[in-house]
Amino acid sequence: MITSKCKTNCRGGFFLKYQFNIGDLEFSKPIVQGGMGIGISLSSLAGNVSKNGGLGVLSSVEMGCDYPNYKTNRLLANRQALEDHFKRAKAISGNRPIGLNIMVALTQYEQIVKDAIEVGVDIIFAGAGLPLTLPELTRNSATKIAPIISSKRVAKLLLKHWWRHYKVAPDAIVLEGPLAGGHLGFKLEDLTPERLLEQSLPGLIPGVLEEIKPYEDLVGRKIPLIAGGGITTAADVRATLEAGASAVQIGSRFVATEECDAALAFKEAMVNAQKSDIEIIVSPAGLPGRAIHNHFLEEVSAGLRKPKNCPFNCIKSCDYKTSPYCIGLALMAGKCGDFENGYVFSGANAYKITEITTVAALMNELLDF
Repeated sequence: MITSKCKTNCRGGFFLKYQFNIGDLEFSKPIVQGGMGIGISLSSLAGNVSKNGGLGVLSSVEMGCDYPNYKTNRLLANRQALEDHFKRAKAISGNRPIGLNIMVALTQYEQIVKDAIEVGVDIIFAGAGLPLTLPELTRNSATKIAPIISSKRVAKLLLKHWWRHYKVAPDAIVLEGPLAGGHLGFKLEDLTPERLLEQSLPGLIPGVLEEIKPYEDLVGRKIPLIAGGGITTAADVRATLEAGASAVQIGSRFVATEECDAALAFKEAMVNAQKSDIEIIVSPAGLPGRAIHNHFLEEVSAGLRKPKNCPFNCIKSCDYKTSPYCIGLALMAGKCGDFENGYVFSGANAYKITEITTVAALMNELLDF
């Protein structure tokens, strides 16, 4: 439930302070940090977002890639990294809630969900595919669940499926609009400039809320809608909340913070990006994505990056024999700032980011309206 009250700030003006809940989890600021992999949303970023009143979210994708035993026992390294980063994030935040983003497209998706429950993750955000069995995987656990959807139609399908098969409704729902970064739940034809003009995030919210309402009545509780995709300014936050969202999800702006776990070069690539640099690509995961143009992506387009083998078997739909490149290696290189062998996922409005700031300053800026 959103509550608001007016307070006077140090400049003598006024701003609205929103609070929202996901069940018994309380947040003083309606900001959820998007889970960005590989190695972008780890304990430093997630912990500091939660420390400052929002909800920090770890990304589960190859979390242990910089662990010494990663090459010899990848799954064990990833499991250990999940536990380590969750504990660190909780410590940084002062034991506030920490979420985990899990891609349904991952070959280890079900095991990661089970590991998240064992570790004690407060809430799982599941996207990049339909998390149809998530209620079964998390049954009898204290971990909350929030599917990531892209439209009213997908919300209707998922809500109906969960209720019919499990008598479960989500603890929250994330709506990612077409201006988001990373993997997108849209078809390529829906991402043309003309179609994007017809699909504003605030315009998508009322339809999803219509689908949520009957299930709120069934379970007798609020199911908060968290909306994201292209949110960059305080005006964007305000418009999204006024359209009916309980909170916003923001990714790209948190990359350009001192606390973000990525290399400085990765953050600078976001800050230096021009509008013309941001493009739609097709990921080896089989989904459209949005990224910052560079030489590596030019080579991908030219067919010069064909993988010779599959080092990770990380994505269910990826076949290295037909894949344009290895997304695991590309994202690992990117997070280290190696853009000869990788790239940066980004939201459509990342070109508006002009500086690297702190998490605390950014969150205050986004709510200064």
